[in-house]
Amino acid sequence: MLDLIQGALFWIGKIPQDGLLGFLFRLILALIVYAIGTKVIAWLCRIVRKHLLKYGTDEAAKSFVMSILKISLHILLIMTLAAQVGVDRTSIATVLASAGVAVSLALKDGLSNFASGLIIMFLRPFSVGDYIIEHGENNEGTVEKIELYYTTLATTDSRRVVIPNSLLTGNCITNVTAADKRRLEIKVGISYDSNLQKAKDILRELIQEDPELMDQEESQIYVDSLGESSVVLGLKSWVKTEEFWNTKWRMNERIKEAFDANGIQIPYPQLDLRIRDIPKEIKR
Repeated sequence: MLDLIQGALFWIGKIPQDGLLGFLFRLILALIVYAIGTKVIAWLCRIVRKHLLKYGTDEAAKSFVMSILKISLHILLIMTLAAQVGVDRTSIATVLASAGVAVSLALKDGLSNFASGLIIMFLRPFSVGDYIIEHGENNEGTVEKIELYYTTLATTDSRRVVIPNSLLTGNCITNVTAADKRRLEIKVGISYDSNLQKAKDILRELIQEDPELMDQEESQIYVDSLGESSVVLGLKSWVKTEEFWNTKWRMNERIKEAFDANGIQIPYPQLDLRIRDIPKEIKR
């Protein structure tokens, strides 16, 4: 395929430079070569991607390198064809320089996103597959792609969010899945009339029975605060990151069922009203 492109470029150069007919022939051949060239670029990109996968390159770095390679090869192809059609090389360089200045002024945000993409690639605050929370615009989701200008997130409800890289480097980011484990913390209130030690024993048993909570890690059960209508108990334990939410939801349900079965009351805010008799002199 590369030999075919080289041959086509050779014959374009052989066509006479003067005359409308010669120009049309060169233009048609250039368009044909461009169509073939795009397929060659796609083929080269696939080869490079395979080699990156072979050497275990990070998904984010792979996506970033492929974006730069694809854009650079297309620019090189267009410049080569323009020169073969008859456009002066000096003119091409001048146009590209002028276009670069104009684009840089018009796309300041784009350049900022590009620089931010480089920062993300080298500092690695997150990678493809991580679940992140961006606190500036409150975007969150699993990182699907990190490209030159944008990062794509997939939300839990199957939406795709495309975020400019400058927004990610300019705001606080929480990488939820950076570690293999997360600390699970649950707080629940019980009434002042309930048996405090019994409630703590129930929580301790639930921790020991749950298969996803890590036995080798320290767990804590404590009185968090004394509220207006309840004694707030706290539970802290460790769980694998990928099982965090399922374990949290399951533990909340099991705590409610266990407390109900053992007579431990979970109170809700109540307001006591006392009505006093109004003195007779006030009634008059």
